[in-house]
Amino acid sequence: MNMSGLFSALILLIIQGALAQRVRVDQEVVSYPGQTVTMRCQFPNPGDTQLTQVSWIFERTDAERTNIAVFHPHFGVNYPTKSPLTGRVRFITDPPTLENPSIQITDVKMTDEGRYICEYATYPTGNEQGVSSLVMLAKPKNTATTVTVTAGKTPVIVARCESSNGRPAATISWSTVLNGNVTTPITTENADNTVSIQSTYMLAPQPSDNGKDISCIVSHRTMTQPETFPMKLVVEYPPRVQIIGYDNNWYRGRTSAYLTCQADGNPIPTTVTWKALSGLMPETVRVDENRLFVQKVDDTINTTFICEVKNSLGYGREQITVFVREEPIKGAATGAIIAGILCVIILLALIATAIVMVRKRQRKTIDGPPTHKPPPPMKTYSYSERPSINKPVSDSQFMDYETEKAEPMTDLSAYHDDKDHNEPSRYSWEDKQTSYQDDGDEGGVIEDEDGYYVTSSASRESSFMSPAVVV
Repeated sequence: MNMSGLFSALILLIIQGALAQRVRVDQEVVSYPGQTVTMRCQFPNPGDTQLTQVSWIFERTDAERTNIAVFHPHFGVNYPTKSPLTGRVRFITDPPTLENPSIQITDVKMTDEGRYICEYATYPTGNEQGVSSLVMLAKPKNTATTVTVTAGKTPVIVARCESSNGRPAATISWSTVLNGNVTTPITTENADNTVSIQSTYMLAPQPSDNGKDISCIVSHRTMTQPETFPMKLVVEYPPRVQIIGYDNNWYRGRTSAYLTCQADGNPIPTTVTWKALSGLMPETVRVDENRLFVQKVDDTINTTFICEVKNSLGYGREQITVFVREEPIKGAATGAIIAGILCVIILLALIATAIVMVRKRQRKTIDGPPTHKPPPPMKTYSYSERPSINKPVSDSQFMDYETEKAEPMTDLSAYHDDKDHNEPSRYSWEDKQTSYQDDGDEGGVIEDEDGYYVTSSASRESSFMSPAVVV
């Protein structure tokens, strides 16, 4: 029995869902104020279901349900007078039909937004309905402004952004590099069913924040893309003063020395005043707006100079004490020159090193194995083969000559075929004569152990000392 009951309830829900879907309406209708909208309703193919009456019901989210239009085939059309749409709603066809009882609403207002229910009274199934939502859109008016503030440590509102009289409510965001906070948006429901929203940006403003960028971005359903409002902050502050130009090298007799009083402020400073702490300004000093010129430095310049700058918020001041020296300081200039020279030398050295390294790499890439033939062995002469020198020599005078003298010669027999060997014997010419020449040989061709041939033209004895010559 329990299972049968559950099954019957499920079948009933399915039937009711199918019946509810038999009334066809638009789920959502979008309109703007002042336009005419159509709320469609149909009951196609009723079959065995008998349609007896159709009613349109307006249901606002904050009010009770109200009948705005009724049609009965026998009693005709009725538009209740207590309806908020009286005079602006009517059936599309005259007379209407139960199969297509669509209505039109003219001059729609923001207050017309809500749910519209097309409800049929049927037999024997009972009432069936379809629900359509009317969404009213209103393009908001968007504005953004900055707030002029004074620099301080307390957070204050520095910019405002507002989207007024829109439907639905707009979305506001901020874009900036400032380290501030966005307040919670304030939403206001207007009497005409529109919505206004306001957002503010808070910051503890500093002088450095003056002129920085901040943008308000508004997004809304009625706009194809967000609307951006770029702005610049306005932060007012008293003047900030700085004196420049003193290099701690003011000496007696120096000319064309000067001090400059730099100041910034918002509003722009209007007055710049130079004073001397000693009282009267030295005679060699000339003041031109924010500059103090010293025509010639002397002992009267040995004082403290004060610069005062004023704007509408107040004034700022800075002072500097000048010390007059007997002689100029040269160490600083000399040191700077030496440092510059050293920098140039180091730079040149680095460039030279880079060039040398590049050339070495190029040589390693270009250089290959040697392709030239080494020079032939040197031919030697004994004393007897030397050309005679026609010069008288004394009886007791003896002359010693070197046993050998190298002269270039070409001896093709000392090499094998070039295709097989490209280098000469690793033994010297004297070694080959000593190792392979017999004592009685006058000369000849000797083959060494490596297969090279060498030539000898002198005996071992004649190669050490020449005989004495007596004239």
